[in-house]
Order: sequence, then C-alpha cells, then structure tokens
Amino acid sequence: MFKRSELYFKKILFFSCAILISCNNRAVTPEKTTATSRSTLKARASVSPEITVKKEVPVLCYHHIRNWRKRDTKRDHNDIISPLRFENHLKMLADSGYHSILPDELCRYLDSGYRLPEKPIMISFDDGYREQFTIAAPLLTKYGFKAVFFVTTDAIGGRRMLKKKQIRLLSDEGHIIANHTFQHKNLTRLTDSSLRTQIFESAKKLQQITGKEIEYLAYPYGIYNDSLGARLKNFGIKAAFILSTKRSNKYPLYTIRRIIDPGTYTSKNLYHSINKSFNK
Repeated sequence: MFKRSELYFKKILFFSCAILISCNNRAVTPEKTTATSRSTLKARASVSPEITVKKEVPVLCYHHIRNWRKRDTKRDHNDIISPLRFENHLKMLADSGYHSILPDELCRYLDSGYRLPEKPIMISFDDGYREQFTIAAPLLTKYGFKAVFFVTTDAIGGRRMLKKKQIRLLSDEGHIIANHTFQHKNLTRLTDSSLRTQIFESAKKLQQITGKEIEYLAYPYGIYNDSLGARLKNFGIKAAFILSTKRSNKYPLYTIRRIIDPGTYTSKNLYHSINKSFNK
C-alpha cells in the first residue's frame, strides 16, 4: 500500500513539475527575448554618444584632377583642382607628418577605440573620373598615401570616366573602392525600392569588378537626412560620408564629415582648413 501511494505521489509530482516547467517556459521566454532585445538596443544606442565625443578625423574630398577648360563654369571650378596644386597638397600632407587611413581603420577607431597613427587623414575621390587613376593615383603612390574612391557605377566606362580595368587595378593596389550609387541621385527623395536599387545595383557591379565587398557609401551631393541612417544600416552599409554639413548625433557613422577643396586652395589654405574644421 505504501509503495503504491509512493509511486502515485511520484507520478503526481512528475506531471506537476512538467506542467510548471512548461508554463514557466511560455511565460519567461518572451520576457527573456524582450529583455535581450532591449539590452541589444540599449547597447547599440549607447554607441552614438561614445562616437560623437571622439575627435573627428579629417577627410578630404576631391573630384576632377585636371586643369580648367574654357567651357567650365564657375560652379565647375569648385570641383576641379590642377595636377600641380593637387601634388602640392599631397606634399604638404606628407611633410606635415600626416598618415593616410582607410574606412576600415576609421570605423574601428570610432567603434572600438582602435589606435590610429599619429596625424591620421583620409583622402577620398567622388564620381569616378578617369584622371583619378591616370593622375591622382601615381601621385598618391609617390607620397605613400592610399585613398578611397567613391564610384558612380552607371558612368563606368563612359567618356573621361574610370574603366573597369582601372577600378580593379586601384583596388589591387590597396585603395578602397566604394559606393557612390548607381545613378548619382539625391537619396533623400527615393522610396525604399528605388534606394535599394541605387545602392545594391552599384555595390553588385563594383563587387564583380573588384572581387571585394562594397561596404561604404558617399551621398551624392553630400545630401543626407536621419531617415537615411536607419535605412542604410538595414542595407548593410557600415559607414557613409557627407560633405561639410553637420554630423548627426543619432547616426554619426552615417554622417562622417569631409571637406571639399574648392579648386583654389593652396597648400597653406588646405592646412588651415583641416585645422579649423577638425581640430576643434
């Protein structure tokens, strides 16, 4: 009698525990998930203040490396620097002790405290003009610098634009090839579908050329708004670059500032501009 009662009690105890565990699992799992999600979001949100207190690294932006032509407008002059003046810029940077860095290094510095070389600087080129390969790249090599080239892919192979072979050679030489969209459109005006096309079509083409992932973007015209920050993050872009407008406190990795040479800067002008804009 005692053994039967003991067995019965054990069965009741076993089923009660099973029911209790099952109920606990149903009740606790969503709470755990929510807590984990909140923790993850909190961790992600806490990154922005950590980034914004760090000293900004100067990033230069160039377009055309050539002499002015008669048909160039005054607006065009802002995007054109002569080969001689461009070389003078590079010589000044080298003589002043600057060391070029690339986007991966910049992101590691902003994200995790990666130590950069003394006097870091990033040199970037927009649009993908052919003289960036024929004129700028040899000068970069001469002064020991590497750069990032933001290429608009719809223009590849066009008149005076980079060819696929040139893009591949730049990548093979240690420069970074990055995204300047498919058709150079103002991204703030696009639907999600159109934005996806502008980013993914361009990245796909550049990846086919270089054999490397395309993780960085420069906004056409430097135009940005905060809605783009969240959307680009979902598209797998690690960081994005604006021009001289104010960096977003909410999305600092998607609003990395650059200064654009107006085509008239002497080496001295550039040196003072770097110090005024980034050494505050």
